[in-house]
Amino acid sequence: MKINTYLTSFRQDSIARQTWNPIRSLTPASLSRVLDAFHAGQLKQAALVWEAIERRDDLLQGVISKRKKAIARLPWEILTIDNTEEAAQQKEILENFYNNVICINAYDENERGGLSLLIKQMMDAVGKKYAVHEIVFKPLLQEQKKYLTAEFRFVPLWFFENKDGHLHFVQANKEKKLPLASGEWLVTTGDGLMESCSIAYLFKHLPLRDWLIYCERNGMPGVKGVTNARPGSNEWEIAREAVKNFGAEFHALMSTGTDIQAIDISGKSELPYPKLVERMDRAMAALWRGSDLTTFSQQNGTGASVQWDEKTLLEEGDAQMISDTLNDQVDRYVLKYLVGTEQPKAYFQLKFSPNKNLNNDLAIFKTLWDMGIALSINDIREHFGLNPPCNSSDTLQHP
Repeated sequence: MKINTYLTSFRQDSIARQTWNPIRSLTPASLSRVLDAFHAGQLKQAALVWEAIERRDDLLQGVISKRKKAIARLPWEILTIDNTEEAAQQKEILENFYNNVICINAYDENERGGLSLLIKQMMDAVGKKYAVHEIVFKPLLQEQKKYLTAEFRFVPLWFFENKDGHLHFVQANKEKKLPLASGEWLVTTGDGLMESCSIAYLFKHLPLRDWLIYCERNGMPGVKGVTNARPGSNEWEIAREAVKNFGAEFHALMSTGTDIQAIDISGKSELPYPKLVERMDRAMAALWRGSDLTTFSQQNGTGASVQWDEKTLLEEGDAQMISDTLNDQVDRYVLKYLVGTEQPKAYFQLKFSPNKNLNNDLAIFKTLWDMGIALSINDIREHFGLNPPCNSSDTLQHP
């Protein structure tokens, strides 16, 4: 199915011409309705609100981009579960597939790329709960060998509904909803952090707006002019012009004794706005990038270590989410189509390599072995990022 035809008409009918700004008049009540509708399966308004917030909030635009790029730039590999000829053949097929992947944003076709862009778009699920791609498989012939590649077309979440526990594409007229067939769609599922972030965004920008109004009103003190000139006289007009030209937004001229004084109506106590804005910024940063460094370092002096551990945990989880999704929804179909297997012996894996203490890990494996505990060779190879040998001659021999 070519979904791009539907996207073109849907864009013209409901998106390009719509005048509704999803965040211009956002209030706690309206946001609550949007979030409730999302959980009821009506995804459009929440997806549009979250998309606008991601683009316009200064902090979110930075932390979300960093988290997506951190995973999209990871190297990848095809691992095998054994060293058989069948596994080697499947590895070659998958390597060829992912090296030739094309990725396009179906809503904005200026956004094009390869596997790195596909992973970045899949990471949209971390914020919006789901990220959806249409898959168009394409045969590929290289050196008389039959391979397969695909074009992945990213479709924004506001084109879908989820009322029965399964995503459906909603056509422009909304009369027909198309189910997402296995093998034709890639659906990535993530944490959905934008639900919490949209609440934090609202309670950040409401005080930020009030703070701005306060600054506009009280950034410069008013001026009071006092003169003994008779109102309407030439001296009075001169004094009034002097007060007016002083540069204050509001001013006054009064009789009796020439005097100019500052009128300060600003609050004398600490304003509540900065702390509330900072609190929401920290909450959003912690959701996307792990524990807030400043908070932990001030409390117990271990902020950097705690933040590093949580950041590592997040990136490792993201890499595994991407790998598992591609294994289940792409690898199986590619191998089934080309070699007819129902049980793949090769699979895609993002190579996530945090700072490991290799000596410590080796010691643990050796201790377990000495204790007589059976160990999986494949698990050990995967832990250290090692592929199995291609054949018996491709092995390191003991001296």
